[in-house]
Amino acid sequence: MTFSLLAAGAEHGAGTPAWAMLAYLVAGVFFILALRGLSSPATSRTGNRNGMIGMALAVGTTLVTHDIANIVEILIAVGIGGAIGVVVARRIAMTAMPELVAGFHSLVGLAAVVVGFGAWLDPQSFGIIDAMGQIKPESRIELGLGIAIGAITFSGSVIAFLKLSGRMSGSPIMLPGRHVINLGTLAAIIVLIGLYTVSPAGAAGEGWMVIAVALLAFIIGFLLIIPIGGADMPVVVSMLNSYSGWAAAAMGFTLGNTAMIITGALVGSSGAILSYIMCRAMNRSFISVIAGGFGADAGAAGGAGGAREQRPYKQGSAEDAAYMLEQAESVIIIPGYGMAVAQAQHALREMGDKLKEKGVSVKYAIHPVAGRMPGHMNVLLAEASVPYDEVFELEDINSEFAQADVAFIIGANDVVNPAAKTDKSSPIYGMPVFDVDKAKQVFFIKRSMGGVGYAGVDNDVFYMNQTVMLLADAKKMVEEIVKSLD
Repeated sequence: MTFSLLAAGAEHGAGTPAWAMLAYLVAGVFFILALRGLSSPATSRTGNRNGMIGMALAVGTTLVTHDIANIVEILIAVGIGGAIGVVVARRIAMTAMPELVAGFHSLVGLAAVVVGFGAWLDPQSFGIIDAMGQIKPESRIELGLGIAIGAITFSGSVIAFLKLSGRMSGSPIMLPGRHVINLGTLAAIIVLIGLYTVSPAGAAGEGWMVIAVALLAFIIGFLLIIPIGGADMPVVVSMLNSYSGWAAAAMGFTLGNTAMIITGALVGSSGAILSYIMCRAMNRSFISVIAGGFGADAGAAGGAGGAREQRPYKQGSAEDAAYMLEQAESVIIIPGYGMAVAQAQHALREMGDKLKEKGVSVKYAIHPVAGRMPGHMNVLLAEASVPYDEVFELEDINSEFAQADVAFIIGANDVVNPAAKTDKSSPIYGMPVFDVDKAKQVFFIKRSMGGVGYAGVDNDVFYMNQTVMLLADAKKMVEEIVKSLD
């Protein structure tokens, strides 16, 4: 949403006609309606449509009222960018959506940095100079913050993309004294922006201050994300989304573009609220998310690298699972990242359809942090044409496990771990989890007993009397269950 405006929003607010301001206001209303629609899978298509209408209106108004770049040059740039976007979107798999989102966030950040440097190098064209021919102090603050937040968004999103796509290890990279380094770097950025704001035009060192802010911001974005494990990425992605919004808003002030200010503020605030909600769902501190490395220490403490006690468990087959599933009256399916990796969503939907044909009630339970980005499981289930009215959030379905005949867990782990409720020493203690331990029968699909969740702790559900472990690739196991249901 913000990237298009960063590319095209280049007119100064002082010369913006009244009709354009009204058009931007209407676009803002469509953006709000888009956010409202995206709050539910059932209305998500309408939300996307409203967002597209608002963006078309905002970009179209900007193109009509712009007074800096040649319209032909702008249209060529839009055409090239649009073509690249279409090709990427058509080729990307639904399971790769998290890294695609992270990659697009990096482009928003980079665009903010480029616009910021453009305004710094040619302030007169951007209308941010005072009567003395100097960049206004308030514009210097906006410019500095826009470059800093944009650079942090860019480098942080690049690291997130590399981790999510498997091009970089998803394990936390712990630097000694990282908190001191991070705080020191952030303090240096703030001081440099302050010095740049009060420095007279042409003062010695004015140029290197802006460059230093950008370089330090690129570094801090890198440092904030590398200590975070790959499984903690849902919160990281939503936080980077918030950063990209604030970068766009800051550049909106520099450009005098009302639409960018509105859009950036909406994206920034909604991303921050979503991050806060997800932090609560993971029992994490919101402040520690911003500081970086919020889950790494806990995960390490959880004993991911230590020896695990060998405990007896029951192992079953696809035929065992199929028999119990078709005998059940109610089945609750809990998908996780393992389902996404195996691309098992279509086979899972087929299994659900066959069970419904046999008179079984089938529901899907989605945890707020299941997967690698907010709504990851919702997107995959929607892509597999699972009906929206069968998909429920944790707070809406958790009470039903006590009456469920079968809890069918596919690729999830920590979100069903009862240690979050009982073990105060556990790194996931306090995190809301599904009460699968209350179900009459539990089937748990995972590749092997050797793997653990992002917290690095064992899961007592594996060893419960009513649990049967189905150790195999998730897609292959579900396909075998479907064959056994025929």
